[in-house]
Amino acid sequence: MFREEKRVEMVMGAGGEAMKGLIENYMLKHLLWEKSRDVDVGLEALDDSAVVDDWAFTIDGHTVTPYFFPGGDIGRLSVAGTVNDLSVIGARPLALALGMIIEEGFPISDLDKIVSSVGETSKEADVHVVTGDTKVVERGLPGGIFVTTAGIGRRHPSLLENWEKTGRRGGTPWLLDSKLKEGDKIIVSGTVGDHGIAVLSQREGYGFETDIISDVMPVNHILDSALRSGGVVAAKDPTRGGVANALNEWAEKSQVGIKIYEESIPIKEGVRAACEMLGIDPLEIGNEGKVLLVVVNDSAEDILEVIRKQKGGEDAEIIGEVSSDVKGVVMESVTGGLRIVDPPTGDPVPRIC
Repeated sequence: MFREEKRVEMVMGAGGEAMKGLIENYMLKHLLWEKSRDVDVGLEALDDSAVVDDWAFTIDGHTVTPYFFPGGDIGRLSVAGTVNDLSVIGARPLALALGMIIEEGFPISDLDKIVSSVGETSKEADVHVVTGDTKVVERGLPGGIFVTTAGIGRRHPSLLENWEKTGRRGGTPWLLDSKLKEGDKIIVSGTVGDHGIAVLSQREGYGFETDIISDVMPVNHILDSALRSGGVVAAKDPTRGGVANALNEWAEKSQVGIKIYEESIPIKEGVRAACEMLGIDPLEIGNEGKVLLVVVNDSAEDILEVIRKQKGGEDAEIIGEVSSDVKGVVMESVTGGLRIVDPPTGDPVPRIC
C-alpha cells in the first residue's frame, strides 16, 4: 500500500510543540549516542547554550522575512540572538562567528546595510565578530539571504556569588531551565510581542509598523546587572513560541507550576490591538530584545529596580511566581478567572527570526 512520506512543515521550525517533536523524534535519537564527556551542559538539556568547563557555546540560524523590518534587520537580529542565548545561561559573551548564504543577484546596497548593522550591534553588545564564512548560491533562495551566527562566552564573573544568593548550592551555578523552586518570582524585562507584530506588519502590509517597532537588541547588559545583584535562578529570551513557550519549558523541566497575572504583563496598546484583530495571543509571539528571569523571592524587587535602570528594561515587571497551587502554566485574568497557558504548537508568526 502506498504511504505518503512525512515531510517537514513550516510549523516544525517555529518553536513550540511541533518543533520540540521534530527535535526529539528525528534529531536527538541520532545525536545523543552517549552523554557528552567533559560537557557540563550538553544537548540533552535543550537549554539555549552548551557549557564546557567555564565556557558557553551556541549557534543560531536566521531566516527572517523581510530582512529589513521596523526597528531592525537580519544583521542586528543575528548578533542579538546569539549574544542573548549566551547571556541567559549565565555567560559573558566574548566572540562571534558570522556565516552568510547570499542569493545571486542580491542587492549589494542591502548587503552593505546588513553587514553594517552586524558591526553596529556587535559594538553595542561589546562582542567582536572574529571569524566567518560567506557563500553565494543560485537565484531562488527564499528571502535572498540567510545568516548564521555562533558565539562563545565565559562564565559571568558574578555567577558564583549569584549562585550563593539563590541558596541552590549543589549541581551547577549556570542558569538552567531545571532550577525553579516554589516561591520564585518571574520578571519580564519589557513589553512582549513587539518584534513579531512589527515583522508581520511589514511583511503583510497591515500598516501596524507606523506604531510598532521590533524590540531586537542585545540584552547582555540587563543580565549583567541582574547577576551582579544576585538571586537569579534562571533566564530565557522568549523568542520562537514567545513567553508562553518559555514558561512551559521551565514548568516542564523543573516539574513545577507557574502562575502569571494578566494585569502585570506589559503589552503595548498597538500590539494588543493588532493581536486582537488577527486573533493572535501576544504571549505566543516571538520577542528578540526581552529576557525572562526567575529570581528568588527576597531579591525580586531589588532586581526589578536594577533592570528598570537599564536600556530596554524600563518597562520591566514582576509577572508571576512558581506555585504548587497550579500545574503547568496558568494565568489569572484581569477579571480574576484562571486559564491554562498551553505551549503553542508553533509561533503564529513564522519567519520572524
